[in-house]
Amino acid sequence: MRKKLTEDVPYGAKVTLGGGHAGSGWCIKELTPELSKAIKEAGATFYNGKETGSYGMGGSIPFLSELGKMYPNTQIVAFGVLGPHANAHGPNEMIHLDYTKRLTCSLAHIIQSGAN
Repeated sequence: MRKKLTEDVPYGAKVTLGGGHAGSGWCIKELTPELSKAIKEAGATFYNGKETGSYGMGGSIPFLSELGKMYPNTQIVAFGVLGPHANAHGPNEMIHLDYTKRLTCSLAHIIQSGAN
């Protein structure tokens, strides 16, 4: 990779390469029944009765691993919005506004439930 990026550089541009950053992975712990129930209720309430599901993605987000180390007795759940025609981390990245509103309401429901 270094060779490809540094040889025959157009327009006399200067190319500098440095080391990357690698973080620890993260895996969600089993949720308490109260938190699991609050998440399912929020999904059913704000997503037209649809059953809540989970998707195992984002485990390489170093921030989540660091939070887990700092607060080992805390449940950590990562939520995100994609929705129809969303293109996360693509050249035309966008979020689906209706789904974003629903997620905001869901999070408020989960927080107010006091699940721990």
